[in-house]
Amino acid sequence: MSAVANPATVAECLRVGAGFSQGDRNWIAEQFATLDARLASFHADATELEVSVKDREARGQKVTLECWIAGRQKIVTTSAEEDLHAALNDVRDDLRRRLNDAKTRQEPRHNKHLRDLPQPQMEADESENPAPRADAETA
Repeated sequence: MSAVANPATVAECLRVGAGFSQGDRNWIAEQFATLDARLASFHADATELEVSVKDREARGQKVTLECWIAGRQKIVTTSAEEDLHAALNDVRDDLRRRLNDAKTRQEPRHNKHLRDLPQPQMEADESENPAPRADAETA
């Protein structure tokens, strides 16, 4: 893994959107601090996070966390939890999972060992054993 000169952190990249005040920002950044380890592999100047809430403290509130990382698709996570603290934890955990999934999808490109593994030859195997395979549904 290559080291990033200026790693992204929640404290540096987080913006508060609709429904939150700047006074809420530090509290939210503390809730999202566990994302720092996941964001550290990205450059701070190419990473943005924005959290917003619709109908705060009302029945049916919706918390949204958006993440922009240069060169990647925007990731949007939402939660309809009635408790604001639980909703923030929900969107945080969902973002962490999606970032991990995105990282896993890209890793084989950078892992020489996985790239150099020989691929199985399906056509050669089929020509040696020409008997048709019966599927469970058709048999």
